[in-house]
Amino acid sequence: MIQDVMTRSHADAIQRFLFQEHDIRGQHIHLSQAWQSMLADRHYPLVLVKLLGELTAFAALLANGLKHPGRIILQVQGQGPVNLLVVEVTHELKLKGLAKTNAPITDQLSANELLGEGQILVTLENSLNDHLYQSYVPREGEQLIEALQNFLSQSEQLDSKLAIEVSEQAIGGLYLQKMPQTDAHDEDAWDRISHLASTLKADELLDLDTPILLTRLFHEEVVELYEPKEAEYECIQDRQRIATMIQSLGEQEARQILADEGEIVVFNDMCNYHERFSAADIDELFKSH
Repeated sequence: MIQDVMTRSHADAIQRFLFQEHDIRGQHIHLSQAWQSMLADRHYPLVLVKLLGELTAFAALLANGLKHPGRIILQVQGQGPVNLLVVEVTHELKLKGLAKTNAPITDQLSANELLGEGQILVTLENSLNDHLYQSYVPREGEQLIEALQNFLSQSEQLDSKLAIEVSEQAIGGLYLQKMPQTDAHDEDAWDRISHLASTLKADELLDLDTPILLTRLFHEEVVELYEPKEAEYECIQDRQRIATMIQSLGEQEARQILADEGEIVVFNDMCNYHERFSAADIDELFKSH
């Protein structure tokens, strides 16, 4: 039985839930428009889409647990042809991310072959005190999601189960966590709930909203749903910040670049856009200098 507080459907959201009788908690994430916006004009092959999608879902699940204003940044740096995956998600679930390669890749390569040896850097930024907390996560297993699940289990010292499916249109994820009192309620509950979660099909995770998904999986359980939190892609195009950077170069260097290139073009990797400054723009920047 699903006890649902949700009043409307959210295409891009994370929703928490609780198995009341077993003290097992979880989260369901579904991203569509936000995910498509992140991928727009990137032209990533599907295997790279899946890696970035797994990291995006995981970062959003972590950010949904932040107790203070700030953001989570996950970076996967390796020695393979995919040399960087990075995702940022704020406590308000505003997300952005990118992948970088240094060699051609094919969909036949495994995560290990794509990433090579390396680690996952987890950065927690607290905006209240401007502190950064960083930790490295070993990347063990053939797939990226194995390392992510191991991190969840080890960091909180609680059994967990993580399932993520990714397509070019959507991301779906289910995260379950066994709490310290679970066995006291029902010593078989965690194994039973975990087994039922393992029957989840890819299309169910990608297509179903939270109440329908949980009803299909756990129709004999009492599950309480909490209000979903909406997620969105946000990558602000800040022309003034780039203008300030050009001013910091000094007028002489800026005009030399202008003379050599005809214009000054700055590419923002994370937001995937170019900012262009013409001769008239440079005159305006330095007119009072």
